[in-house]
Amino acid sequence: MTDLQRRLLLLSSTGLALPSWADTAWPSRTIRLVVPFAPGGSSEIVARTVAAELTKTLGQTMYVENKPGGAGNVAMAEVARADDQHTLVLGHIGTLAVNPYIFDKLPYDPVKDFRPVTLLAKVPSLYVVHPDVPARTLQEFVAYARKRPGQLNYGSAGNGSAGHLAMEYLKMAANIFMLHVPYRGTGPQLTDLLGGRLEAAAVGAPAVLQFIKAGKLRCLATGSRERLPQLPDVPTVAEQGFPGFEMTQWYGLLAPSSMAQASVDKLAVEAAKAIRSVGSKERLGADSAEAVGNTPAQFAAFIAQEQQRWKPVLLRAKVRPD
Repeated sequence: MTDLQRRLLLLSSTGLALPSWADTAWPSRTIRLVVPFAPGGSSEIVARTVAAELTKTLGQTMYVENKPGGAGNVAMAEVARADDQHTLVLGHIGTLAVNPYIFDKLPYDPVKDFRPVTLLAKVPSLYVVHPDVPARTLQEFVAYARKRPGQLNYGSAGNGSAGHLAMEYLKMAANIFMLHVPYRGTGPQLTDLLGGRLEAAAVGAPAVLQFIKAGKLRCLATGSRERLPQLPDVPTVAEQGFPGFEMTQWYGLLAPSSMAQASVDKLAVEAAKAIRSVGSKERLGADSAEAVGNTPAQFAAFIAQEQQRWKPVLLRAKVRPD
């Protein structure tokens, strides 16, 4: 125990108020940022981007640890129980707005077990197909799928993942039927998609832009409201006969509820600055991800809105966990 820690312990045991400089003691050691998914997806890109910037500003190393399993539930449950004050988790549309409605029982409470820190980034979903699929526009793909109900396979990073949600959303809007093949993460899914063992997928832009530009995948549409600068010739889903359609993944920073509020507040300020820094914006912008960075209250309100938005879609699509 350091001298500073002894002084703080002594003050707290006597019931005296901690001095204002006490809050600056956090972080006192390495910070672990847990990503609830396998390596190779948009989540890892966002996590490593913000971790690199926060390592510079917090004075302690922040490292990323991928911990896939159970549609993100394994990592979320572990971090919910963490009480070391130096463990964080990357929140996601799946673990916060989807899992509560597809699992009969969760090993964590998405509201009570965590403190929202900041919304880090939004990532547009790209609707892609293997080059062997004879469709060059979304309209052509919809027509192709309608003639082959149940004969086409699409992959996702797992049941209830953002990619699963995005494709089910399109299926409902376009009135088509395809078979869903869930994987344990974006990386394994992309392996089969690139190998032609899957026909289609909806994947976050950072994970697939390089393959689109190399001609290994064909992008039929973007789920963003506007066309992406990186793919100016690819129209949005809304432009191709589905007005108002929008599908983006999102990622935010969460701390376990046991983390001191003063530490959360400090982290929120630094994380928002980190994700909006020039370096982060350039890194994320190159992959078509939008840096956000807001307050804990704003992030909490955003999570609640997303839960209300996706609950009826999930119930109608009858999405169930693996």
